[in-house]
Formats: sequence, structure tokens, C-alpha cells
Amino acid sequence: MDKVRQWRVECPTCGHHTFITLEPDDVGQDFIEDCANCCSPIHIQVTEDLDGQLNVKVDGDDEQLY
Repeated sequence: MDKVRQWRVECPTCGHHTFITLEPDDVGQDFIEDCANCCSPIHIQVTEDLDGQLNVKVDGDDEQLY
């Protein structure tokens, strides 16, 4: 990933669609964004496959398994 991108995600709690900004440094990171509609935390994981394709996984903060 070589530039800033907008990525559309859906809140796992209320289903509201929102856009997040992904930067090159976000690959390999986990972060939390609050939903603009219901204020629930959205857990976002960003990875990149061998072909350079971004993979963004979204789940509720309370759905994480450790």
C-alpha cells in the first residue's frame, strides 16, 4: 500500500456504513474507531496479502478472542 485510502466499513452493532482512512503505516495494526451512528466501538484489523491486496476485518470490540 503506497498511499492513503478510504475504506468503507459497516458497524457490527447497528449496521451503519462509514468510511475510515487507511495509511501505509496501518498495515499490520489493530485499532478501534467509534461508530458515528451508535457510538459503539468498532475493532478494525488491517493486513496485506502477498499480492499487495488490503484485507480489512471488522468486528465488535466485545467479539475479540484472546
